Amino acid sequence: MKRRTLDIILSTGGLGIAILLVILGAVLSNQASWGRDYVKSQLGDQRITFATEDRLSDEEKTWKPGSTCLIKYAGQALVTGKQAECYANYYIAMHMRRSAASAAVDGNKMGWDNETYATMGPIVTDIRNRLNEARQAGNAAEAETLQKQLDAATSLRSTFQTGETLRGLLLTTYGFSVITDRVQVAAYIAYGIAAVMAILAAAGYVHAFRTPPDRVVLSNRDAER
Repeated sequence: MKRRTLDIILSTGGLGIAILLVILGAVLSNQASWGRDYVKSQLGDQRITFATEDRLSDEEKTWKPGSTCLIKYAGQALVTGKQAECYANYYIAMHMRRSAASAAVDGNKMGWDNETYATMGPIVTDIRNRLNEARQAGNAAEAETLQKQLDAATSLRSTFQTGETLRGLLLTTYGFSVITDRVQVAAYIAYGIAAVMAILAAAGYVHAFRTPPDRVVLSNRDAER
């Protein structure tokens, strides 16, 4: 086979691969763009706005190291995945913990600081059972106290349900935004490889037409050796 022919075949193949990679990159970029627009649209529909910095309490600013994101996004509309993560993990979560820590009946803390919607279920059931027993026993004072505990536990569980549901939705959207970002990175990689293949293909064509037309590679003589 003539060397020029071989160079042209290899260069054409490389150029074809480059074109396919460009098409792949374009498709991935399109999907990434759609994903970003979708996240922005869905989050925008919630009409959530971060509190301005002057309205943030010291607890909100310092609850966890990541709480500083509330200062970063202060006063902004929530429209991105990173903002959704911040709001879910450092605003909603903090307020749920604060609600649990402040739960009290007749001035006595209930000790529900680390509970969740799921773990509050057995607590509510236990209080309700004890309340029924107190009523059956005719213990009005204990029944009154247990009723207050039941009301507090039920209210806190409802708060947890609302907060955890919103947190889950926001964090799911954040996860979708992360996938979208990675799709965009994959598109950039495809473009980069396509550029390299195109350069190599161009170099191959240049080499092909600089090679003497009669130069032969992989001849029968070479194969016999």
